Amino acid sequence: MSVWIWVAVLLAAVYAAHWGSEHLADPFKKLRRQWGISAAAGGSLIGIATASPEVGVNITSAIRGASGIGLGAVLGSTVIGIPTLVTIGYLATRKRDLPNDPGHDRHLQKHLLRVDPAAVGVQALPYLGILALLAVLTLPSAWRGLQPVDGWLLLAAYIAYLAQAFLRGRGEGEQVDWSKREIWLAVAGVVVLALGAYFTVIATQNLVKELGISTIVGGLFITAPVAALPEAFAAWSVARSGQITPALTNIIGDHAMAVTVGFLPLALVGTSIENFHLFWVSFVFVALMPVLYAAFIRWGGSEPGFRRWQVIVLVGTYATYVLIVLFWVLEIF
Repeated sequence: MSVWIWVAVLLAAVYAAHWGSEHLADPFKKLRRQWGISAAAGGSLIGIATASPEVGVNITSAIRGASGIGLGAVLGSTVIGIPTLVTIGYLATRKRDLPNDPGHDRHLQKHLLRVDPAAVGVQALPYLGILALLAVLTLPSAWRGLQPVDGWLLLAAYIAYLAQAFLRGRGEGEQVDWSKREIWLAVAGVVVLALGAYFTVIATQNLVKELGISTIVGGLFITAPVAALPEAFAAWSVARSGQITPALTNIIGDHAMAVTVGFLPLALVGTSIENFHLFWVSFVFVALMPVLYAAFIRWGGSEPGFRRWQVIVLVGTYATYVLIVLFWVLEIF
């Protein structure tokens, strides 16, 4: 019975964390328009807000001595995030008269989800550079795990990622209006986000104890999938409004912050990798997802975006990851 109680607490905590991040994201969306940052580059800015739940979870995990939960949650969210968002975006736009997309009828006939190709150069490739750095810092046996110096190097990489996105995606700004209500909601969002992140870790700790599994497995397959649900619902609404590129590029900005700033708390307290087999297998798929994301947009056809078969491949890749972990890594079956 206690398992279901903690499942309810986890769902409520994740919802609270994402409620906070959504209200924190609104000012960043206005800043994107005010500073004239393109939709493709704007994902880097909005990702600061959308990745804040993962950062909050990792801060709490580090404080409570449950770093495995934070490590697993980040790895799990960065594997499941891209296939989930692309699938949601594709399904949400399979209707007529989609606003802000004048060629939508043609895209429907071609089974295409069109995305601005600038997302590859501005978002996906720099993110792959961050992952390459993370691999160097964590995979070699001499440096395995996260130490304080790793955290500062990852933070520097994130600052460089933001700088290149803003410089390459800067255009003409526009006038925006700011209200006190929005500002206070953003402040409230930070408070609610912190509480949600705290109880997310508490709930996951109790669930892994009840189920008899490791903290990193709990983060991978309990916290991460549940945490992806609110973002998926938000992406559906954004894509249905015709803002397809923002809906599908925010996820890269989210992941870039999660694997850099999100890992900083774990690095500062020193985090060892208890199950290296699970870690490196997960890391392979963490890197494979943005590779497929970039390749499908850039070389998928005459128009940039995702075809139906490519969406199926992304979902199949995640299913393959789950099967490999269950059958080969954890040997559950």
